Amino acid sequence: MTASTLWQRYQDWLYYHEGLSLYLDVSRMRFDDRFVESMLPKFEQAFAQMKDLEAGAIANPDEQRMVGHYWLRDPDLAPSEDLKKDIVETIEAIESFTRNVHSGAIRPPNAERFTDVLSIGIGGSALGPQFVAEALGADAPPLTIHFIDNTDPAGIDRTLAKLGDRLSTTLVIVISKSGSTPEPRNGMLEVQNAYQQKGLDFSKNAIAITGRESNLDRLAKSEGWLATFPMHDWVGGRTSELSAVGLVPAALQGIAIQEMLDGAREMDIATRAPNLKSNPAALLALSWYFSGDGKGKKDMVVLPYKDSLLLFSRYLQQLVMESLGKEKDLDGNVVHQGIAVYGNKGSTDQHAYVQQLREGVPNFFLTFLEVLHDRAKSSIEVESGVTSGDYLSGLLQGTRKALYENDRDSITVTIPEVTPRHVGALIALYDRAVGFYGFLINVNAYHQPGVEAGKKAAAAILDIQRKVVEALQQEKTPIPLQTLAINVGAPDEVESIYKILRHLAANDRGVKLYGDLSNPGSLTVSAF
Repeated sequence: MTASTLWQRYQDWLYYHEGLSLYLDVSRMRFDDRFVESMLPKFEQAFAQMKDLEAGAIANPDEQRMVGHYWLRDPDLAPSEDLKKDIVETIEAIESFTRNVHSGAIRPPNAERFTDVLSIGIGGSALGPQFVAEALGADAPPLTIHFIDNTDPAGIDRTLAKLGDRLSTTLVIVISKSGSTPEPRNGMLEVQNAYQQKGLDFSKNAIAITGRESNLDRLAKSEGWLATFPMHDWVGGRTSELSAVGLVPAALQGIAIQEMLDGAREMDIATRAPNLKSNPAALLALSWYFSGDGKGKKDMVVLPYKDSLLLFSRYLQQLVMESLGKEKDLDGNVVHQGIAVYGNKGSTDQHAYVQQLREGVPNFFLTFLEVLHDRAKSSIEVESGVTSGDYLSGLLQGTRKALYENDRDSITVTIPEVTPRHVGALIALYDRAVGFYGFLINVNAYHQPGVEAGKKAAAAILDIQRKVVEALQQEKTPIPLQTLAINVGAPDEVESIYKILRHLAANDRGVKLYGDLSNPGSLTVSAF
């Protein structure tokens, strides 16, 4: 296309939200009018399906659950007065609890104030709060936040070491819907042990965000934790940032949670428009569908040109890939759907993988995130008439242009600055885009059977481990791995048993391996 044609296409396809001062540019996605026309019937159906979902239709048939994260930012839309009341009262409880923590009315046993927050969660219970903390956290927040988001012992030790003596003034948030998810449960037990080792009462420093009547809810109430907040069964983990999961840690850091909710509500209103060109989430879904032929043939590369938005690509990774990565569609057909998401930030990527993006395998499309406002104070000139922010803007525009000239398509989302309102709007925009895309490709975007399969497989390995340890304790001399596998009733699991034993031996867990380590099949093993 000529420069004048591209300029006209930019104007034709530019979306602008006046209230949020947000721009969405899909003009560098090379769909044509015929493709758009062919997609209109699909979008008419998707608009209707989204309306039903917001009205309370069962959208997760595996668990017979509604999907209601949209109601969190507009309780009046909730399908019953009880749900509306629950949402409103939860937000009021969060705000009241936060005020009392900040004022010192709620405090640790031996100090006037809490100084830190330690958030323990996994998946959406960690990625959302981490993204928001990075995007909106103040330089000197009322409480400094830390995260345990894995069951890695060394990682847990590292986080606890950073807290050091401030553990006594740290408010611990344990986030788990069921209370039995292994990673947050393990993190909680590790942190409880750290408090015990220092002679501190964990319950006087802890709050829970969990399902009502869950194992964690009952534990927190029986031990007298400081507070509990609900995780509703109609909010999935990857869409939970604007529930108590994300609002509690954000509020404790001094982030304006009501402004986040307001921005999301504004975006929700915009993305309900039953018209493709005036609905930004529909435009995103259209672009994704076009790029990957409705089959996820191209990856989504996310490049935020703002340091504070660094973690947005990780947040979108779960939202998009867990929602859309499905083996079967709603009719039971094997389709292997999904869109792979990765990214870092601009302009770091000018010196990392943009070389491949421009000249390597064209198996992706890009999403540029642009922030117009450079900084809170005025900028120096790094060259005559040029600031650091000018360079950043120039690098974004230049990369977009260079990639398009080499047949690499891109989307650009532009916001005026990174504020709670705009972060809330970005969360809502991509929530809805994922929902629309799921309807377009006929998959259930609101369940995750693959994640559950992984948890079951891990539980099976740990069950084998228990049997192996018990069997070894009965043996007086070293025995071959194959014999051990037969003795525990798992003759086909020799490789798993070998890896279990290798891990136990490396951690001095009462197991010793004998023989040539480069030839695992020749090894014998004993307990000690």
